[in-house]
Amino acid sequence: MFKHVFLTGPPGVGKTTLVQKACDALVSSGHSLEGFYTEEVRQGGQRTGFDVVTVRGERGHLSRIREVAGASHGRPVYTVGQYVVDLASFESLALPLFEKVRLHGGKNKTVFVLDEIGKMELFSQPFIRAVRQTLDCSSCTILGTIPIPKGKPLGLVEEVRIRSDVRVFTLWAIYAIRVRRETRSPPAEVDTSSQHPVSK
Repeated sequence: MFKHVFLTGPPGVGKTTLVQKACDALVSSGHSLEGFYTEEVRQGGQRTGFDVVTVRGERGHLSRIREVAGASHGRPVYTVGQYVVDLASFESLALPLFEKVRLHGGKNKTVFVLDEIGKMELFSQPFIRAVRQTLDCSSCTILGTIPIPKGKPLGLVEEVRIRSDVRVFTLWAIYAIRVRRETRSPPAEVDTSSQHPVSK
């Protein structure tokens, strides 16, 4: 019997869109939700990075392309392709969500949205520990996404795949086509001109 559900598939296939639709259905059914999803940031029709957005609408930087990432001010620089990961911003927004579930999880059942466990997020060791603890939490079910296997395996992703209490569903391009037909509109652009990383 599986407890956690993860979606996987190629980039752009619609994993986050499906997670958001599932969240809407869960809220309508009265379920308790916590967690975050990842959203593209676009300017002038071009993708310039990714934001982390909580289920309550709080937003923080996850990454930006090198040209707009800004100075590192002596901090370690983590990169994935052309993107510079803002680890401090990600951790300041995401980690308290895990802590909230850990502290209050025993009081009621919670669905934790975890979109996604990817290369950028895995630069954070506290994030890795928090995911493992949440997977083992008796009162928490995870609805998450993981990347499709490509190149060098990602340790935590492979841990998730082989867990007996996890069911992984793979989405393919035909689902993305269906989603676009149903929405009949491109993803909304995020105006980043006045946004700043979330900090404690």
